[in-house]
Amino acid sequence: MRIPKPHHLIYGTLVDYLTGEHLTDTDDERIRQKLSKMMVAEKSYPRESLVTRQKIETLFSRNFVTSLIELTVFFDKRPFMIIRYGPGSLVSRERAAIAAARVLHPRHCIPLAVVTNGEDAELLNTRTGKILGYGLDSIPDYTAAQKLLEQLEFLPPLEGLRRERELRILNAFDIERCCF
Repeated sequence: MRIPKPHHLIYGTLVDYLTGEHLTDTDDERIRQKLSKMMVAEKSYPRESLVTRQKIETLFSRNFVTSLIELTVFFDKRPFMIIRYGPGSLVSRERAAIAAARVLHPRHCIPLAVVTNGEDAELLNTRTGKILGYGLDSIPDYTAAQKLLEQLEFLPPLEGLRRERELRILNAFDIERCCF
């Protein structure tokens, strides 16, 4: 049996900016913390409007995958945007982010998704799949979100085959095939 090689440098532990939890300190986690701080300090979101590390678990073709949603952003107790982080190319992460936003919440599809590598970002309309903006500046601040909410479509949750298709997409895009 082959044992996977770790692909993250571990520096010890750090304290999560939003929750106060002690987490493993890696380069990726440092970027996640930077994103949380940006949403509070620069984008003016109240800490309580941000939920961190939500997960969607899928099992298809004997592949169990846990997909991480770094941040779910709420306005008036209703999720309207997710933020997903991954190193490297953004275009390869767009479809999985759209799928996650469509299936994460039980009451409606989340209308906006952000994909970011920590340096760049894309804001996506999850109904159409179109890119609404480029760069970290395209992430709406709290005031802009308030105005944007009037224009957003909160579609009913996906059911049946449509939901399964999105979960399959998420499973296929988020499977880890590294470290061997």
